[in-house]
This record gives sequence, C-alpha cells and structure tokens, in this order.
Amino acid sequence: MTGEGIRINPSVIKEILDQNNGARIRTWLSICSRCGLCAESCFFYLANNKDLRFSPAYKFHRTLGTLYKKKGKVDEKFLQECLDIAWGECTTCKRCSMYCPFGIDIASMISLVRTICYSQGFVPEGLARTLPNYRQFGNQMAVTAEDLVETCEWMAEEARDEIKGVEIPIDLAGARYMYTINPREVMFYPQDLAMAAQIFRVAGESWTIPTSGWDCTNLAMYAGDKKLAGEVVEAMYKKARELGVEAILITECGHAFRSAAFEGPYLAGYRNGKPPVPVKHSVELFYEYLRDGKIKIDPAKKIDVPITYQDPCNVSRNGGLWEQGREIMRYIAEDFRDMSPNRDHNHCCGGGGGFIPMGGPFRKRRMISGRVKAEQIRATGAKIVVTPCHNCYDQINDLNKEYNLGVRVVSLKELIVETMFVPEELRPDEQQREESSSDEV
Repeated sequence: MTGEGIRINPSVIKEILDQNNGARIRTWLSICSRCGLCAESCFFYLANNKDLRFSPAYKFHRTLGTLYKKKGKVDEKFLQECLDIAWGECTTCKRCSMYCPFGIDIASMISLVRTICYSQGFVPEGLARTLPNYRQFGNQMAVTAEDLVETCEWMAEEARDEIKGVEIPIDLAGARYMYTINPREVMFYPQDLAMAAQIFRVAGESWTIPTSGWDCTNLAMYAGDKKLAGEVVEAMYKKARELGVEAILITECGHAFRSAAFEGPYLAGYRNGKPPVPVKHSVELFYEYLRDGKIKIDPAKKIDVPITYQDPCNVSRNGGLWEQGREIMRYIAEDFRDMSPNRDHNHCCGGGGGFIPMGGPFRKRRMISGRVKAEQIRATGAKIVVTPCHNCYDQINDLNKEYNLGVRVVSLKELIVETMFVPEELRPDEQQREESSSDEV
C-alpha cells in the first residue's frame, strides 16, 4: 500500500472536509443512534463473526467522524487505519443505507474518506497503478487504440465461424449504441467481444465500439481521485456526442453503470446529475431483445440444471435492474433458484468497490468477506451462477475455489449465445465450418 513515509498536510484535509461540510453529512454524523441495524445488513460484519468493528456505524464514526472532530489534524498511523477501513472493510455497496432507520448514506461518507486518504497519498497500490494508465491511454490497463482495434477484428473473424456477417464496427457515426467495455475484455476475456457481436448481429442492432472513451470502468472513482474520475466519464460522454449515437451501452460491469449513469454526471460537472447522453446497461437491453422477440431462445437449448442469479450491487440495488435480470432467466432457464435474500436486498459478493484490482494484499480479506455470498450460493443448490458484472464474475470464481462450491460461473452474454435461436440465413454453411476447422489444424 502507498502512504508510508508521507508527510501529512492537515490544511488540505481540512479544506476537503470544509467543502463537504454540508447539512447532509452533519446530520448523518449527529443523527446516528448506533442502533445496530446497519451491522446486520453488512456482509463484512456477518463474515467476521459479528465483530462490532465491522459495523458500518463504527466504520464511518471511526474514520470521517474522527477527521471532523480533529479538523484534519491526524497522523500517518490514523490515515493508514482509514485506508484499511475505507478500502479493506467496505465495498460501498450501499446495502446498509436500506436498513438504517434514518437513511444515512454510509457509502458516501466512506467515499469521502477515500478522497481524503488519496489527497495524502494513502491508496491501495493496485488502484494507484491504474491512474496513470487512465491519464496516458484513456483506460485502466494501458490498452492502445491499435490493440483494441486488432482484438475487435480478431474476435469478429472468430464470431463469423458461428454466425454469418458478424462485424465489430469501430467509430461508426450515427449508430444506435456506443458499446463501452471493460479493458479486461480486451486483455483477458476477448471472447466477451465476440459473444456481444453475435448477439447484436442476431438482434439486428446498430452499434459501434469507439477508439476513445471506450473504457466504461472508473477505478479513479474508487481510488478517491474525483478529478480524474470526472475526466474518465467525460471522455465517454464526449465520444458519444461526437459519434452522434442514441445512447451509451455499458457492458456487463456493475460499477461502470453506477459511474456512467449516476455518479459520473456529478463528477464531470453536470449539476442536474444526468448524463448528456442516455446510458443503458446490457441487462436492460438483453431483456428488451427477448421481450420484443429480437432474440429468441431455442427450446432445445434451455438450461435444465439448477441455476441462480447474482445481483451485482451497482446493477440491481443501485441500478434498479433486478427484475430485468430475472426476466432473462425465465426465458433461458427451466430450474431457476433465487438466492436469499435477493434483488435489491442481495448481499455484495465482496469483489466490488475496487477489491478485485486491489490485488494480493487484500485477497485474504476478500475471501473471508465472501463467505456470506458462498453460503448464499450453496444454499440454492445451483450448478450455474450467472452474473452480469466482471467483478462479480471474478470474485465468485475465486469463491468457487475457496469454498468448493462446484458451480460454473457465467455471464449473461455467454448464456444467451449458448441458448439463442440463430435464423437459418445467419448460420454458416458446413463448408465454411470445415474450412475454419482445417485452418485451425
């Protein structure tokens, strides 16, 4: 972790505190009755033997409350404790606010603690490493435009082995959707691009991937660098306006949706809190395809083994799309089993809030806190867990190994591609398939 040996500047901390010393935060800090309802709502608290130090109320009083009381005059040791709490014991999933009788937004206060820590150089190294990449390359993993285009061309070619005429349009002006993606898809999961292209081809969609503003993730938001976080989301808005698209489409990523649709506008300076171009998540669009018959499910391919659905915090609870995800399951699965609790009340998997890119130093905590999710999954008896979020996908795969769950973890795109009906005119002929197979050999 960064922050060691750094000289603290209390005046900068006080300035941030004063800028955020509005009625809401003053009320939240003073009105908390320490009733404990938020504790039972927090998966960190439940997974750590109900240790009161993991109670959300303790976490915000211990960090932000102390910062205000001391007017920013704190030492390195205290800021290190704030770092451990703000990043290591909270994913800002916002579940606790649903159970607070006063509606205290604890996640917002923890986010402010992250901003203060960042101002003093206290931030997990895994997140800190991504920030220069955003500034230089416009994405968290330093992917060049050339690498992006090359990967898209490669995946379009691969996808044509399954569906005729698949293309991945680049910088297509006037498209209906500007499809924004997670750099992991380019670096580690390129098949995600191929699967999206297949779905869009069958649905007859007008879409494009841009060569700038394409990274919909915003780890700067989680790192506490609000200025950079605003620049990241503004780059997306700017490119969407340049291309003249109808809407920005977010890949299966939770925090990207939260950033682009809800927090991003404020970070980028839009006082009305609305993005200048409409933002839609893949879950909503895929549901519309099935509802409107643009995509049909082949009855012979429906999933007949027990399957459950992981509600990403920022897609379901904070994005309002929990029913659309389940409607998709009704089309695809014959034996759907919901977790308990579910929908907007579902527990965070433990991979959000920046935890996955924070890497090795935080892995043990991530596995411990994920016990709640592992128990939820095991209780369903499901053999497949589907989740429309990259962080959930990676976290549940790790939990699968850690807790021997014996499940297959998939994205919505993967299930739709596996089960959708492909019209005859879009099916490659056998000669094409044979030539493709011989080329591979």
